[in-house]
Amino acid sequence: MQTVETLNEGLKRAFTLTITAKDIDAKVDVELKRLAPQMKMPGFRPGKVPANLIRKMHGPALTQDALNSAIQEGVQTLVAEKQLRPAMQPSVELEDGYDLGKDAVVKVEMEVLPQVPAPAIDGLKLERLTVPVADDAVTEQLQKFADQQKKWDDAADDYVAKMGDLVTVDFVGKTADGVAFEGGTGTDMGVELGSGRLIPGFEDQLVGVKTGDDKVLNVTFPEEYQEKSLAGQPATFDITVKSVKTAGESKIDEDLAKSLGLESLEQLTGLLKGQIEQEHNGLTRTHMKRKLLDQLAEGHDFEVPPSMVEAEFNQIWSQLQHEATHEADPEAAMAEMEGERDDYRKIAERRVRLGLLLSEIGQANGVEVSNQEMQRLLAQAAQQYPAEQRQQFMQYVQQEPMAAAQLRAPLYEDKVVDFLFEKAEITDREATREELEAAIESEDGFASGTHTHDHDNHKPKKKAAAKKAKPASDEAASDDAVTDEASASDATDEAKPAKKAPAKKKSAPVEAETAVTESSPVAAENAEGTEAADAPVKKPRAKKAPTKTEA
Repeated sequence: MQTVETLNEGLKRAFTLTITAKDIDAKVDVELKRLAPQMKMPGFRPGKVPANLIRKMHGPALTQDALNSAIQEGVQTLVAEKQLRPAMQPSVELEDGYDLGKDAVVKVEMEVLPQVPAPAIDGLKLERLTVPVADDAVTEQLQKFADQQKKWDDAADDYVAKMGDLVTVDFVGKTADGVAFEGGTGTDMGVELGSGRLIPGFEDQLVGVKTGDDKVLNVTFPEEYQEKSLAGQPATFDITVKSVKTAGESKIDEDLAKSLGLESLEQLTGLLKGQIEQEHNGLTRTHMKRKLLDQLAEGHDFEVPPSMVEAEFNQIWSQLQHEATHEADPEAAMAEMEGERDDYRKIAERRVRLGLLLSEIGQANGVEVSNQEMQRLLAQAAQQYPAEQRQQFMQYVQQEPMAAAQLRAPLYEDKVVDFLFEKAEITDREATREELEAAIESEDGFASGTHTHDHDNHKPKKKAAAKKAKPASDEAASDDAVTDEASASDATDEAKPAKKAPAKKKSAPVEAETAVTESSPVAAENAEGTEAADAPVKKPRAKKAPTKTEA
């Protein structure tokens, strides 16, 4: 094989590979020797079919397979010998006019990962905002538990329902023209008046009903309602009141704890305090992490592969478009997005740069995800699937490096961040929860961002805080551009589309839910192993993960 470099400009590389007909034919001979003992043909004993006859019958197919194999091996050899680190899957194109039996000329184009400067991780200074757990916060949670466990007493038949009561109804929902709509019929549905769980006007119109009453409720579905055919539309519900119950007294006592399966009120209080403390710790970490990423971004500026930025931007834009379709005014939301396209592209560039930087830091300092941790992640992820599909899911992840990388990336990122926390000089300052949440939401808290797998999304500086359609923040840089210890040196396939979340079961149309949104995990940065592009012949399709269902 002959290799000629035709482009070396910035991060772009291009090569011409010439694979001789002799090399291709040698591969055909090897395959013939492998197949001959297995061939059966009328007039010949099994395994005794002459090689020249096999070549005559199957030559073109064998030559095509040999060519594909030679191209893949050639690209792999090119990457290894030139010590290239492809940022994305290389583009491989067979020159036009190729005829079987002749030399093959292949064009290979790619962008390579940049040489990331030695990360400056000394001198990091961070402030840790800590929030003590206030007694009134614990009491508030206890009261919520007590309210959830409260008992309901049957009211007299002539009792008139008021806010706070529990009304049990049968209902039939109909469109404005009197046609019952799918999912709009139910029986024995308990409605706690004043809970705000149902669409506006539904609960209010049940105030004043008595057991046995029939009533027609007139409502209008919210503009953002999940069922698009009903969104913003007027409707009626024919109601039959089955019973009315009044709430008993909510008590915070030993019985409350025992009703929850605990031994004492003290144990329940301790568990709630620990839960609130865990929430505060999560917010504290989020704030520190954003400040850390801001410092890293400010201290490092290097060229990043345009193809990775484009893939990242497309991922952000796809999520934004999906969110915009569920805004009250989709067209206005899309118009606002278009006006901020450049801002989102800058966010995508920052995401990629931070991801590569975190990867470099992790590799340079021996950060890795152990097999035991990976197995635990796999087991946890499998729990999202029905029992009969969990084994299929686990096999899928084990066979698909990209799926495994997606699963591992958030944990790897957290381990790199923890390493940096240990290196940083940290000062503590006590704050209220409100102050901490405000610091997280403030633009000073994170200058520009990427995707987050566990916290609120980021937006361009000029974007109003109320806007729902926004890209995710820096917290999951590794979900997009950083990978584990093996991948920065052998990355190839970062642009895998995000998996689409399975459709959730539809709620009864009376529930005032916003539209179901997609889960949008960003592509798992870089593949494990430098796998050559498979043009001109495509590989078999990768097995799909089992479809997740939700209770």
